[in-house]
Amino acid sequence: MLRAFSTAATGMTAQQTMVDIIANNLANINTTGFKRSQINFQDLLYVEMQAEGTEVASGINSPSGLEIGSGVRAASNIKVFSLGELQNTGNPLDIAISGDGFLQVVMPNGDIKYTRDGALQINANGQLVTSNGYSIEPSISIPIDVASISIEKDGGVNITDSSGTQSVVGNIQLARFPNPSGLSSEGDNLYAESEASGTPTTGTPGENGFGTIQSTFLEKSNVQMVTELVNLITAQRAYEINSRAIKAGDDMLQTANSIVN
Repeated sequence: MLRAFSTAATGMTAQQTMVDIIANNLANINTTGFKRSQINFQDLLYVEMQAEGTEVASGINSPSGLEIGSGVRAASNIKVFSLGELQNTGNPLDIAISGDGFLQVVMPNGDIKYTRDGALQINANGQLVTSNGYSIEPSISIPIDVASISIEKDGGVNITDSSGTQSVVGNIQLARFPNPSGLSSEGDNLYAESEASGTPTTGTPGENGFGTIQSTFLEKSNVQMVTELVNLITAQRAYEINSRAIKAGDDMLQTANSIVN
């Protein structure tokens, strides 16, 4: 009977973790470029009460065995990199990646991080940076006398100066990973390379499977509120049912104790 207590407790713990992940998804429903997480569960070890094929009578073997599971655990959570809705902002420095790829970001210590957040700005030194002030890689500098800026689908950054002369001041490059779901979430809309993600490949937007750049757009979160609320209700009900299993086990023990006494 006590086994039911620990088994149901693992179910409650797993559903609590699921609620935590759903809460984070909902909290970031308006975060630019955010990718929702999805949890995976695995069953735990089984106690074999009777092996399959056990001889139950002379010349007769049992067609099945008897195994009792030990519960469930949260095995992993994966990031779902489906494309979020593209929102037109009208800002020429806002870009969205339509397809596969990440912008490369240079951290203060020189490390390279990756993001889908294309809300770019120009800092005091004329460099193209993220909303947190991190420079993108490769570095792109915008002249002081620029009159207008446009970013092409292939990542080319075109400017028109005060005299009306047009020129290309740089090209935005994208990075791809064999397993983007293996990227490590770093906060600030940034991802870091990991052993699970594999080594990144860089290239020009629109070529060799890389996504294209959509200027004056931002990619919204791919979180679907209805889906998350349904998952939340499911997790809540599963948590409640597991707690009832503990209550049922307690009632049965109480009944057994009352008989003994």
